[in-house]
Amino acid sequence: MSGRIKHALGRGLMAFGRRIRKPLDRVLARYSRVGNPPVFDHGTFDWAPMLEREWETIRDEARAVMADEAYTPPLRELSPDHRGIAKDDHWRCFFIWGYGARVARNAELCPRTTEIVERIPGLLSAFYSIHTPGTVIPEHRGVSKTIVNCHLPLDVTGGAEDCGIRIAGETYGWDEGQTLIFDDTYRHEAWNHTDRRRVILLVQFQRPLRFPGSLLGGAFLGLLRRSPFVRDVHDALAAEAERGHAAAGARPS
Repeated sequence: MSGRIKHALGRGLMAFGRRIRKPLDRVLARYSRVGNPPVFDHGTFDWAPMLEREWETIRDEARAVMADEAYTPPLRELSPDHRGIAKDDHWRCFFIWGYGARVARNAELCPRTTEIVERIPGLLSAFYSIHTPGTVIPEHRGVSKTIVNCHLPLDVTGGAEDCGIRIAGETYGWDEGQTLIFDDTYRHEAWNHTDRRRVILLVQFQRPLRFPGSLLGGAFLGLLRRSPFVRDVHDALAAEAERGHAAAGARPS
């Protein structure tokens, strides 16, 4: 497929997605098995305690990866849909899973984290999300209620005013080792005004849905995975992982 055709298909899919997003989200909210709050109550997801028990293991693997910046490129270089909100190099990342597929070379560097996140039902993405000092992420919203975000804080300093997130008008801080799970279709923004990097494990997973919401949500994700846009992102993630290994001179353990 030529680049021009792929670009046209990608733009057409994005336009179609924008047209159906609001009516689709209304249906998904109606058939959600976990309700439709901006932030979910602690205990809503029975796998979250597993992440919290293992947070120090996950943190240690993240620190080992971040010891060499070659492994953590700016997010905007890998994910085109983030370029509108990540306009500089402050938001950096290390993908283990991205858009429904494992990034094999990166998974080799953090085997325990990979094993842990792969127990999460409906796993879509898992990556170390790094906000260097001075990061400001403007208000935005996510793609679809099919997708839910989980933050597992690994390295956070300061209170919510200095390093925090605002979701649907409410401000939250992060407590290391305690999950914050939220619906990112609600408007949200984040900031790090401290002099230290903020590191979380960011997991995206499928919202539990009743029929027919499950059918519609699955169809939307299937269409997204098969789009030229996501295939290009998969290629970019794999290529960046190889470059990171080459630049750091890493050897799989």
